[in-house]
Amino acid sequence: MAKPFSDDLRERVVGAVMREGLSCRAAAKRFGIGISTAIDWVRRLRETGSAAPGQMGGHK
Repeated sequence: MAKPFSDDLRERVVGAVMREGLSCRAAAKRFGIGISTAIDWVRRLRETGSAAPGQMGGHK
């Protein structure tokens, strides 16, 4: 299973979209991540107030 991206990267991407006014597409290109990843992070921030990753995996 893949590890989640760092919180630092998430904050930089979301900050570029929210504070600098970049589109999710432009922020994804700048930081070398997928467009849908940037969209998901911004959506998560707007819905929950945090871009932190959710739970990975199921019941342990």
